[in-house]
Amino acid sequence: MTDESAQRAPGHPSHADQAALKLEEFLPYRLNVCASLVSQALSRIYAERYKIGVPEWRVLVTLGQFGMMTAKAIGIHSRMHKTKVSRAVALLERRKLVTRRANRADLREAFLSLTPAGRDIYSELAPIALNFARQLLDTVDAADRAALDRALKQLIERSSQLAADIANRHGLR
Repeated sequence: MTDESAQRAPGHPSHADQAALKLEEFLPYRLNVCASLVSQALSRIYAERYKIGVPEWRVLVTLGQFGMMTAKAIGIHSRMHKTKVSRAVALLERRKLVTRRANRADLREAFLSLTPAGRDIYSELAPIALNFARQLLDTVDAADRAALDRALKQLIERSSQLAADIANRHGLR
């Protein structure tokens, strides 16, 4: 019993008891905590080995997956702001992990791809990341994994819709 509950008059719920919003039960908070913990754990692996952060990891993996893309396409695919993509690409270029080639059709943008050194890191890192994901997914019963995947896809789609709706209502686009 807390001091507050001990001092309440019987039959009078505390303010906390009446609260409709409990952080530990709030879905956006729980999703954020889960994503943050997963990201922290995985980022320790690639930060220690390759001295890259989350944005550089996303750029490297996206280019490893697709081969060649523009920075804008990487941002859309990885859901990163263009400034973060630009900084990550610059760091990866300085480290000779990414190269750029001018887009002759539109000189304002460039095609980005991994260098041989960047591909080597991707080739080393991909199995480690996939094993990490397998270990994480092992906590979910095999029979529930398809439902989890569907639920995550639906939550991502709905979150995207809500974000766009809010941005449109507030003139943020």
